[in-house]
Amino acid sequence: MVDSVSDKHRPLRSYVVRGGRLTHSQQEAIENLWPKYGIDQAQGLIDRQAVFGREAQLVFEIGFGMGDSLVEMASQHPERDYIGVDVHPPGIGTILRDIKERELQNLRVMQGDATIILENCFADNSLDRIQIYFPDPWHKKRHNKRRLIQPAFVEALAGKLAEGGILHLATDWENYAQQMMEVMSASPGYSNASGEGNFSGQQERVETKFERRGRRLGHGVWDLIFIKK
Repeated sequence: MVDSVSDKHRPLRSYVVRGGRLTHSQQEAIENLWPKYGIDQAQGLIDRQAVFGREAQLVFEIGFGMGDSLVEMASQHPERDYIGVDVHPPGIGTILRDIKERELQNLRVMQGDATIILENCFADNSLDRIQIYFPDPWHKKRHNKRRLIQPAFVEALAGKLAEGGILHLATDWENYAQQMMEVMSASPGYSNASGEGNFSGQQERVETKFERRGRRLGHGVWDLIFIKK
């Protein structure tokens, strides 16, 4: 069957849904815990009072992987509410299981394309913080155009951040870090918390398993923290 949308006009995705069999516990978590800790994007705009039962700082993390660092961050900051999104079912199952085990009331999960979820599920100026840690670097030059951090995307993020809200990026690919800095520095909606052209020397972020492995291999890590004007 020929797809009705030509490759020429198909929107580029910054992710690939990888294969991978769900473990029994991951499958069980999705079946049993999603109704309590999951948010379906079909519900439309998120009502934080309905979801969390309170008004608190709201943090949105794009691409949480297996969710270990997001779970730890939510545990360390019970005064904040967190929503994480990812596309990979094993990660969804794992984080749901961890939320229950840690008895976290301030963390919810979404599954799907973050660009669509941002547009349809979050009101403008509703987020206090957006976190994007170690997105796919698409390191081959011909694939760089698939990278998530692009001018149009960060502009869309600015629309969802409240005034003074924070966009925190991190990568262990120096080439991508430089591109991130170029994109963010050129965006009129943000100011660099560390000064023009500077990466962040200190950051409020839990180290991930992926990051620890990279450090053991000698990889550098670059953080960027920008504030919505």
